[in-house]
Amino acid sequence: MCGIAGVVELGKTLDTQSATYTEMKNALLRRGPDQSGIYYATNAALMHTRLCVVDIENGMQPMSYQTCERDCTLVYNGELYNTQEIRAELKADGFEFKGHSDTEVVLKSYVKWGEKCVEKFNGIFAFAVWDEKEKRLFVARDRMGVKPFFYTLVDGKFIFGSEIKALLCHPQVKPRINVSSIAEIMLIGPGRTSGCGVFKNVCELPPACCGYYSSNGLKLKKYWQLEDKEHTDNINQTIEKVRFLVTDAIERQLVSDVPVCTFLSGGLDSSIISSVANRYFKRRGETLHTFTIDYRDNDKFFAKSKFQPNSDSEFVGVMMDYLRCENHVVTIDTPELVSALFKAVDARDLPGMADVDSSLLLFCDEIKKYSTVALSGECSDEIFGGYPWYRDKEIRVIDGFPWAQSTSYRYSFLRDEFADMIDAGDYVYSRYAQTLESTSKNVGLSPVESRMKEMMKLNLDWFMQTLLDRKDRMSMYNALEVRVPFCDYRIAEYLYSVPWETKDYKGYEKGLLREAMKDFLPYEILWRKKSPYPKTHNPNYCKAVSDILQQVIDNPNSRILEFVKKEQLQKLIDEGAPLHWYGQLMATPQTIAYFVQINYWLEKYNIEIVE
Repeated sequence: MCGIAGVVELGKTLDTQSATYTEMKNALLRRGPDQSGIYYATNAALMHTRLCVVDIENGMQPMSYQTCERDCTLVYNGELYNTQEIRAELKADGFEFKGHSDTEVVLKSYVKWGEKCVEKFNGIFAFAVWDEKEKRLFVARDRMGVKPFFYTLVDGKFIFGSEIKALLCHPQVKPRINVSSIAEIMLIGPGRTSGCGVFKNVCELPPACCGYYSSNGLKLKKYWQLEDKEHTDNINQTIEKVRFLVTDAIERQLVSDVPVCTFLSGGLDSSIISSVANRYFKRRGETLHTFTIDYRDNDKFFAKSKFQPNSDSEFVGVMMDYLRCENHVVTIDTPELVSALFKAVDARDLPGMADVDSSLLLFCDEIKKYSTVALSGECSDEIFGGYPWYRDKEIRVIDGFPWAQSTSYRYSFLRDEFADMIDAGDYVYSRYAQTLESTSKNVGLSPVESRMKEMMKLNLDWFMQTLLDRKDRMSMYNALEVRVPFCDYRIAEYLYSVPWETKDYKGYEKGLLREAMKDFLPYEILWRKKSPYPKTHNPNYCKAVSDILQQVIDNPNSRILEFVKKEQLQKLIDEGAPLHWYGQLMATPQTIAYFVQINYWLEKYNIEIVE
């Protein structure tokens, strides 16, 4: 993976001596520490930092390609998993290649097919192509929204980057927030409304969008969306198709010129990926390395709950006996977990999922010592219906985001002058309603089937995007490329039209996935009840973040007190949170830590609150 950035200013020659472009590039060096470069044209500057994964010698960027008709330069962040097929098609059409990088395939695909190229790509990507002859910039983002692309329009300039920090290096992009920004942080956060960058005038290119910036302005369009189709496969055909799609996605994503490993929690999804990868490695005479996260004293303090009925550690052992690969356990202690809360904000450029973020950041830091590429199990629950709100009949009929039934509680933290300017219920519900309106549903569906289509769309557009944000920023902060095979758009397309009764095969959560992949797992793992991302259960963590927030409250100059009520923060510390802030992942300790992150973010980024 890489970092990309750029500035386009039409009608005016760019100052190539400006230090701004170098600063923007350097802001992304953690994403790509191996190589970097800047391309200058009369009206454009493109910056790139590279993490070398495929074709180290011939994949350098910015990459240019000239013909009699075209003069195009690409900056690209991502991986294509159907590179060989597209390269073969381009070769058949007369294109020649210097190397085997997917970067060269992306660039020449654009030269050949223009904006239609994105429809051919199976991968995760965000990229921009400057056409010097046409004087226009083409931008695109992958279907599922795995790779980020932020941008702003200011004073006739189109400024973009993989992360917000790159935009903020430009002197005309100020770290400002307004009432809408505060509504995002307090009512939606750590999620974000699609296209919203939280900072004032900062946007994000939505998933599956592409378009041009030219003298006609910025024109974007959606090039892909989930559509409900008649599902004609019988149960056996469906099981076979799911098995093929999952194994094919995993094996395609194991291709790399540098070491590859997998995350292994002992849960269903990471175990499937590790098992498929293990067989792939054995065929090549190689040993798979897996990585497991744990927390000091978790065995002492773990307590069963509705969402987490058992600990992960015993199941990791089961998988190790089954796989016979090499597993590495990364154990995190409370002090470093707390300390990393601040690095997690630096990585995300926003307050995030508290220790759910910081633990992943620390985990990736350790993995990077061995590997440059890892595979992880995100997005299976969204696609196969694994979350509790899919299967709990009471929760799934509630009108609103099922993981965030806390709008009134969140709203209670706002100081009156800001609360008076925000209609909290409408702000959240309107986004929920818009998502339902955009949900593709065949005519004549049963109420349950109709709701399940809505649930999948809600989860893919909202909950999954938050997790993908987390995975990209925390991993790339450590120059580790994490791939997510379950995010293969072919899996999402197919499963969207599979009836809920089939997904819920044998009445078990993700029953269809379990049945399809049963030959890859031991019985104990195959039928294990879902367990969420492993987090610390040590009470010292809650005390540590509470102490920090107390210091924030006691300081009258703390930035968070400009829009958050001091007395509500104190009540949170003293009494705990009556509701989860964001799904089962953010209970009282994480809610406290979220406010710690907000205050740090306001101070670190020197954010100004404006109208």
